[in-house]
Amino acid sequence: MDRPYFLGIDTSNYTTSAAKYDARSSTVCHSRKFLPVGKGELGLRQSDALFHHIRQLPEMLGELMDKEEQRPLAVCVSDRPRSLPDSYMPCFLAGRTAGYAAAQAAGVPFYTTSHQNGHIAAALWSAGRLDLADRPFLAFHVSGGTFEALRVTPSREAVFAPVILAKTLDISAGQLIDRVGQMLGLGFPAGPQVERLALRGSWGRKTAPAFRGRDCCLSGMENKARQMLAAGTAPEDLCRFVLEHIAAVLCRMAEDALGEGPGLPLVFSGGVMSNSILRQELSRRFSCSFAAPEFSADNAAGTAIIGSILHHRGREGEGWQQASRSSPSPSSAGT
Repeated sequence: MDRPYFLGIDTSNYTTSAAKYDARSSTVCHSRKFLPVGKGELGLRQSDALFHHIRQLPEMLGELMDKEEQRPLAVCVSDRPRSLPDSYMPCFLAGRTAGYAAAQAAGVPFYTTSHQNGHIAAALWSAGRLDLADRPFLAFHVSGGTFEALRVTPSREAVFAPVILAKTLDISAGQLIDRVGQMLGLGFPAGPQVERLALRGSWGRKTAPAFRGRDCCLSGMENKARQMLAAGTAPEDLCRFVLEHIAAVLCRMAEDALGEGPGLPLVFSGGVMSNSILRQELSRRFSCSFAAPEFSADNAAGTAIIGSILHHRGREGEGWQQASRSSPSPSSAGT
């Protein structure tokens, strides 16, 4: 990438990621690596995640910046899970610290965003719908740690201002899939392996999704899956059952969200939404857009794109806020 670019960094609870975004050509170069999770485990403690990010970030940035002679126009990092006052996870401190140092060394602006907003931006870009950044739309964030239906409006300070319309009251869809994968002895994350099994299976018998108002409950499906496995259900059929149930939950939530915002565009983001079975069912029922599978999982592409938007709007004198240049700290990272 020999044009001016924006550098993005994302250090989530699952993946170390860095990306370069060229706003002129709307192209992305990115590098990412899963955090190492032990066999039979379902994730990492935050202290371990932070440690692995610190170890992996030099490698990710080295791959991305190899032979790069130009400095970025700006650096943007995800420093919190969501755009909420109390949103905070220690793992994001690794990316914030590295991004701040890179911006200071290059003498360029430093911006921050939320991990969720990065997912939304990556979905819009990879679906060819960055035009939605300037108007309201509906978005789903469905991942290993999050299951939310959102109404998204433009924001002067943050590009996107998501408001939760509905959510899970217990575990996320990604957690359900990973726990089923653990039952079957699959590795973590289990999503791709569960999908491959499900594509060879069949089910067809529907179960009624559990809802409280517009919010869903998924932990009952974990118990049901365990019972089915003990009763001799084939792994392929069990995986198909679980994914068809998640699809039914998503369809119900999408219908409710469209009832709140009739006519609004509908966008799906997050690692779970790379699943072909879910995408097929939602595409059959709704007019909607998806992040490309490569940019559904945790990535820094959306973070870099948000940095580009904030930078250009700031240069136009519209009062867009640049992130504070004070040294990163746990208290500032959670705001």
